[in-house]
Amino acid sequence: MPTSSQPLRRLGFLTIGSFDADDPGPGHEATLEVIALGERLGFDSAFVRHRHLQHGISSPVAVLAAATQRTSRIELGTAVIPLGWENPLRLAEDLATVDVLSGGRLQPGVSVGPPMQWEHVRDALYPDTADVEDFGRERVSRLLRFVRGEPASSFSGTVGIETFSERVQPHSPGLIDRMWYGAGSDSSAVWAGEQGLNLLTSSVVRAPASGETDFATIQRRQILGYRAANPSGRVSQGLVAVPTDSATAEQRARYTDYARARDVRVGIPQGPAGLLFARDLVGPSEEIAEALYAHAGFQEVDEVVFALPFGFPPEDYLQILTDMATKLGPALGWAPRT
Repeated sequence: MPTSSQPLRRLGFLTIGSFDADDPGPGHEATLEVIALGERLGFDSAFVRHRHLQHGISSPVAVLAAATQRTSRIELGTAVIPLGWENPLRLAEDLATVDVLSGGRLQPGVSVGPPMQWEHVRDALYPDTADVEDFGRERVSRLLRFVRGEPASSFSGTVGIETFSERVQPHSPGLIDRMWYGAGSDSSAVWAGEQGLNLLTSSVVRAPASGETDFATIQRRQILGYRAANPSGRVSQGLVAVPTDSATAEQRARYTDYARARDVRVGIPQGPAGLLFARDLVGPSEEIAEALYAHAGFQEVDEVVFALPFGFPPEDYLQILTDMATKLGPALGWAPRT
C-alpha cells in the first residue's frame, strides 16, 4: 500500500437522490435512509445533489431539513445549489432554518451561471425579468451578505402587533463559515478563496485556454490557487469512487459497465464550456487508494466527498458505503466517527 504523510481527515459521500416520477416517495425515503446509514457508518458528511425538472432532488434544503431529524452528528451539505434558480434572500432564510434545526451541521454549497435548459425554462422561472437577471458572482455575494446577517430590509421595529427584523431570521452565526463554492475553473477557485468560501471540487473542471487536458493537473492548480487566496479554507475533492471489496459478481459487472460508458468523455473537452471529466474509480479499495495517492488533486486535500453513481438500487449503495467506510477510508488513513 502507498503511504501518505497526511491521513485523510474527513470522508463524505454525495448522492443525487433518484426517484420514480410516478411514485417519488420511496426514492426520497431511500435518500434519507442512505444519509442515516452514513451516520451509522461513521462518515463525516453526507451531501445531496440538486436537480431541477429531473428525477433527482429538486429541493435539497427541504430534504436536509428532514435529515436533521433522523441524524445527530453527520454534516449535511449541498453540492451544489445553482443560484440561478434561487432568490438569495429566501434561500438564506431556508439555509439558516435548516442549520438551526441541525444544531449547526449544515454545509451549503452553491454555484453560479444561467439555469440549465435556460431557453426552455426562462419564461416559467422569470417571466418578467429574464432579460435583466444577473446570474454571475454578485448573486453569491448577496446570499453571503444575508447569511452573514447584514441588512435585508431598511426597516426594523414594531407595526401593530407585528415585529420586524432588518436581517434574515433566524440568524445562525456560524453558518457563514460553512458556506462552500463549487468551482470549475482557475479564476472561480481563486475568487472563492477571496470571498472566504470553502472550495468544493468535483469530477468536472473547465479545460484551460492552454490546451491542458490532464484532469488531475488542472484540479491541483485550481486548489493551489484557492489556497493562495485563502490558506485557512477547507477544500474537498469529489470524485466518483466505487469500492468493490464486498460486491457480488453482478454488482462488480454493473459498476464496471457504468464507469466504462462514462470513460469516453475522459481527456476530451465536452460541449461549449470545454468541460473535462475525471475517470471514475472502480475496484478493490487498495487499488482505488493507490490511484488516489497518485492523483495530483487528491495530494492537495485532506477531505473528500465521494460521489455515488447514479440510478443504482439501495442494496448497491449499502455495499458501496459500507466498503467505503470499512475498507477505502481506512486505506486512506481515515477513521470513522462515533
